[in-house]
Amino acid sequence: MAGPLAGLRIVEFAGIGPGPFCGMMLADHGAEVIRIDRASGGRGGSQPISNKDVLARGRKSIALNLKSEEGIALARKLCASADGLIEGFRPGVMERLGLGPEVLLADNPKLVYGRMTGWGQTGPYAPHAGHDINYIALAGALAHFGRAGEKPTPPINMVGDFGGGGMMLAFGMVSALLNVARGGKGQVIDAAMTDGTAVLMAMIHGMANQGIWREDLGANLLDTGAHFYDTYETADGKFVSIGSIEPQFYAELRARLGLAEDLEFDVQMNPAQWPALKEKLAAIFKTKTRAEWDALLEHSDVCYAPVLTMSEAREHPHMAARETFIDVADGPQPAPAPRYSVTATATPSPAPMPGDDSDAILSALGLAEADIAALREAGAVS
Repeated sequence: MAGPLAGLRIVEFAGIGPGPFCGMMLADHGAEVIRIDRASGGRGGSQPISNKDVLARGRKSIALNLKSEEGIALARKLCASADGLIEGFRPGVMERLGLGPEVLLADNPKLVYGRMTGWGQTGPYAPHAGHDINYIALAGALAHFGRAGEKPTPPINMVGDFGGGGMMLAFGMVSALLNVARGGKGQVIDAAMTDGTAVLMAMIHGMANQGIWREDLGANLLDTGAHFYDTYETADGKFVSIGSIEPQFYAELRARLGLAEDLEFDVQMNPAQWPALKEKLAAIFKTKTRAEWDALLEHSDVCYAPVLTMSEAREHPHMAARETFIDVADGPQPAPAPRYSVTATATPSPAPMPGDDSDAILSALGLAEADIAALREAGAVS
């Protein structure tokens, strides 16, 4: 196995969104991730089960009936052999299954028990349903995504599910596993997307504390308020991005756009002038196609990039040079990131179908073929 987490075993209880993303991150970096799928073959959510599912790549799969005593016993046996566990159910579900932290940490005192929820394990909202849009709303992030005069716009589900959720849980898992490796005890990680989203807003809170961030939508340096930090439409209906914040980068933008002598652009940091200057830039960017702006502004210190779709990004020379996208299961996927100079990661294997590895996993746990056959007959394994 390749990657810095090689040698670690993680058990993942199948779910959707941020839990699988955490499992993908750990698997991408070398951990053996064994997903416990439902014996029925379902996983919850509306996304079809496919070996092209990026979030499910790099796993082994065992399909257990967790409504049976035999299925629960097998899950406990598997967790007893693991370094970590990931689950994303509502608070109390694992306890009702007989797989709560008290039980599994008694079986395996060094187990890192990762819990992924939107609201967290405690608090008034904890028992209730929600989605990314709700979590980032309550955490004080969604109110700041959008343009002046418009309603807040969720940045798909990048902030709550993946940045504040799955990535935070992956960080917590690795931190707790490192603690165990240094002689510490196993423990429970309560990863709430509301908490993680609040942490992602740390810089914005800091700017507000210093009086340099207003709570008005689209009125600030980084929220499309400023003319030098925004996207602009081009002559062919495409878009480019500009992030010329620092004075030297702003000067480069002005020079390349023929605005060096335009005195109106001297007042870069005066918010009162931003709307008028934005209108002037919008008119300028509409005079050329995106390809023409690429030719003029790429590979400069303007802080420029074309706004690319997913399919366009896969073909861009910079992304191609870094091999940022790879083919898995005859389809493009993002490559594992970040990269390591010594413990390089391997190309992920395609997502398994539920139960693909049931026999191999049970055999590795010491079960004989006859025992596995009996468990199949009883419906505990499929």
